[in-house]
Amino acid sequence: MRKKLFIISTTLLLMLLIACGDDDDELHILEVDFNVPETADVGEMIELEAIVTYGDESVTDADEVVFEVWEKNDRDNSDMIDAVNHEDGTYTTEITFDDDGIFEMYAHTTARDMHTMPKKEIVVGEGGEYDEDDEETVFHTEGFELYFSELDEAQVEQEIDLDVQIEIDEEPLEEANVRYEIWHDAMGDDREWVDATERTAGEYTAPYTFTNATTYYVQIHVEDDADLHEHAQYEIDVID
Repeated sequence: MRKKLFIISTTLLLMLLIACGDDDDELHILEVDFNVPETADVGEMIELEAIVTYGDESVTDADEVVFEVWEKNDRDNSDMIDAVNHEDGTYTTEITFDDDGIFEMYAHTTARDMHTMPKKEIVVGEGGEYDEDDEETVFHTEGFELYFSELDEAQVEQEIDLDVQIEIDEEPLEEANVRYEIWHDAMGDDREWVDATERTAGEYTAPYTFTNATTYYVQIHVEDDADLHEHAQYEIDVID
């Protein structure tokens, strides 16, 4: 079986999907506090809530807030649900689950010329058992595949390569814009971005050094000139 590696590699350039304040040099980022219950009963109505801010400002006019929901390991059959804008910085929808299982979801959020998509998980009813060889190793949807290595841990202050291999219809995706979004703070206040370089056809890499012993979140953004915009997210435990 062909082994395709990749995941963690990153040198973070301070998130410059940010803008400066009018009167000072403070940097602002688009932040989404995604509120989802940890558990729910089958058939129970629950609320998904995204609280969107830009610096100290509540974002009342986001271009898009869409909740994507799928059962674990089955993102190919995800549902996209438009949020209701309450015009106070909060965006919500109500949803029920008809079966036991573990369900995952993104809050796709676009505003201020930025895009972010925090991810959450909910256990419904008795939950379920799933193969571990899922999106943590391979992310795929409608011909798009992204492969990365299973790196459970990284060492503080040790430079590593974050590598990802991307295919479209089983062919390498070349000349794409691939960026790593990296943070460890729960609110994403330390969020950084780093651009990857295409090393070989469809394989993108960036060196990165983790500076804290904690759990980091790494989200891979992939775009091209054909309006492709895909994401995959995973976690890395960084140790002393």
